Amino acid sequence: MRNDNPIWSFVDAKGPEFTGLADRVFDTPELAYTETKSCAQHTQMLRDQGFRVTENVAGIPTAVMGEAGTGGPIIAILGEYDALPGLSQEPGLAEPKQIADHGFGHGCGHNLLGSAALSAATAVKDWLESEGIEGRVRYYGCPAEEGGAAKTYMVRDGQFDDVDIAITWHPASFNAVDDMRSLANTRIDFTFTGKAAHAAGAPELGRSALDSVELMNIGINYMREHMPDAARVHYAYLDAGGIAPNVVQAKATVRQLIRSPDLAGLQSLVQRVRNMADGAALMSGTAVTSQVFSAVSNLIGNRPLSLAMQAEFEALGPVPFDDQDKAFATDIRKSLAREDIADTFQRLAMKPDYDKSMCDFIAPLDRPFMGGMGSTDVGDVSWAVPTVQARVATCAVGTALHTWQQTAQGKAPAAHKGMLHAAKVMASTARKALTDPALIKAAKGAHREHLAEFPYSCPIPPETTPPIGAA
Repeated sequence: MRNDNPIWSFVDAKGPEFTGLADRVFDTPELAYTETKSCAQHTQMLRDQGFRVTENVAGIPTAVMGEAGTGGPIIAILGEYDALPGLSQEPGLAEPKQIADHGFGHGCGHNLLGSAALSAATAVKDWLESEGIEGRVRYYGCPAEEGGAAKTYMVRDGQFDDVDIAITWHPASFNAVDDMRSLANTRIDFTFTGKAAHAAGAPELGRSALDSVELMNIGINYMREHMPDAARVHYAYLDAGGIAPNVVQAKATVRQLIRSPDLAGLQSLVQRVRNMADGAALMSGTAVTSQVFSAVSNLIGNRPLSLAMQAEFEALGPVPFDDQDKAFATDIRKSLAREDIADTFQRLAMKPDYDKSMCDFIAPLDRPFMGGMGSTDVGDVSWAVPTVQARVATCAVGTALHTWQQTAQGKAPAAHKGMLHAAKVMASTARKALTDPALIKAAKGAHREHLAEFPYSCPIPPETTPPIGAA
């Protein structure tokens, strides 16, 4: 690993402060739109580091933005800090052990994600001040990435309209510049209203809302054969109509999560799902209403920024894990299946190395796409402004996100090393953009070319507001 980029020293100088922030957020896991303690921690850190702070961004109480610098280009660095349900886990333990009754946990590493992003933004601020260079850096503390689409609402509110480029990262079991592929998605709640009746004495008088939900799901299951391979539809019962089987259920609600590789495909698939709901209501004699809960766009890549980040990542080298890190990773891997370990390498189009407990390489930028995508509200930011994202190793090879194993490693020394490494990658990419006007010009040009062919349309209807308190 080289040490000749001056901005890396600014990350190292305040490393303990930001690993401490990550650990405090880990210790108070909060779900989408309820991240009051986590947001407060980030807000206080912004103030402590001398940022100009804007709270309640886009009308979201747990969104915050800090800005530093004057004039010049504006670089946005994106952070997150929401947790997940069902993933409470004792850190540093290589076996499942819940530590809180509520069951929340940082099974996607967002305690690390937000802290590293704020560390990077602080390093850029300190470097700008030391060099007397014009330019502005903004840290966006973004809540509710896990299904709440806060960034989509922030984009719709114009919060990124004056930004030149956006930079972010995500914890992973490998090192790579992200290939910027994801699925656009929307979550829609379908509520069926029927008529209650005695299920034995007078069932003919009832109209079952639960039947409607089941009929809708049957229709969607038959549709799966006739939709694009990469599309997905998942569902969850929000209200199954009650616990009394002797009552015909008069009301039931199902949340349908619909995914597609692009916005155009998503819109087509959503209409088909809506038709299923209408058909189910017709068959069961009920009425149906729907409410969009959230939606996100697919990621779009930016070649100039990806090339720039790849160069900075390669100059820095992989995360410097030590024998102790590898020993804990080996313990974690005892709970993983062989296919879990293989999956890390398959995502990078590489032959699996089952003896490698921690990633000690940086994947090439131009690698074959091997399939398998999730969704993120970073997608909408990438439509609003040229965006680049890193994946940086913070855990054992084979660790899947949204698992207890990920949570168990969330406060480990390896996680701290990975997050500070990510901060350096992001900070040096920002420095490159601030010192090379041609990079920002090229990034904006590539972005304009994409939008000229594929115009952006926000996937959340204008009348839909952030589901604060309803997540």
